[in-house]
Amino acid sequence: MQESSAPGVLIVTGASRGIGAACARLGAQAGYQVVVNYNRSRDAALAVVADIARAGGDAIAVGADVSRREEVEHLFGETDRRFGRVTALINNAGIGGAILAVEEHNEATLNDLFVTNAYSCIHCSGAAVRRMSPRHGGRGGVIVNISSAAARLGGLPGMAVYAASKGAIDSFTIGLAGEVGKEGIRVAGIRPGMIATDILEPIGGEELMCRVGPTIPMGRVGQPEEIAHAAIWLLSPAASYIHGTTIDVSGGR
Repeated sequence: MQESSAPGVLIVTGASRGIGAACARLGAQAGYQVVVNYNRSRDAALAVVADIARAGGDAIAVGADVSRREEVEHLFGETDRRFGRVTALINNAGIGGAILAVEEHNEATLNDLFVTNAYSCIHCSGAAVRRMSPRHGGRGGVIVNISSAAARLGGLPGMAVYAASKGAIDSFTIGLAGEVGKEGIRVAGIRPGMIATDILEPIGGEELMCRVGPTIPMGRVGQPEEIAHAAIWLLSPAASYIHGTTIDVSGGR
């Protein structure tokens, strides 16, 4: 099954700020009807929707904690009602979690990271497949999972568990691609490097970026829009034979 050249309906999870907001804005520019998912940051999500509307695009904000399957069903159900079946999904929702040495983690901190970062990706992908697959009356689609270069590098000090949760996404990307590739559903991932977003605030923010940026081969940290451009390209027919792989967008790090 070939992908349609016409954009359709795009859900971006965790889209109220940072990489997710940039993906939502660029997706709308590409012609998608965009669902801006948020958990707690309703005002920020509505601001993204307003930006898209001012630019002539079509978007809605839908609140849902995508680490919880019942709330994922609400997100996708609301999308069905407002725009129709999803044709593109960017699994971006995630947290940096507690900055702790491995021996200091407990069940609660481990659950926070894996439920938010990995379970959300799995829940949302399952809901998307139920709408994209011809087995369920769909016509195919594309899923892009936002991982992290930490999955490859092991993470900054105190972030080994975060890195492990992102490594789970890399493995899931490969496995899901094997399951659904013959159903007209492409699956790919992106590993962002150090990107100027709120996730860096608990570990140093601006000071960290100033210190680490010059050590990156390109000499600087990345911007959310640089990840978003890669994600929207992966959704497009220009990336029609990219499947089951995760690309590094990390400035060479």
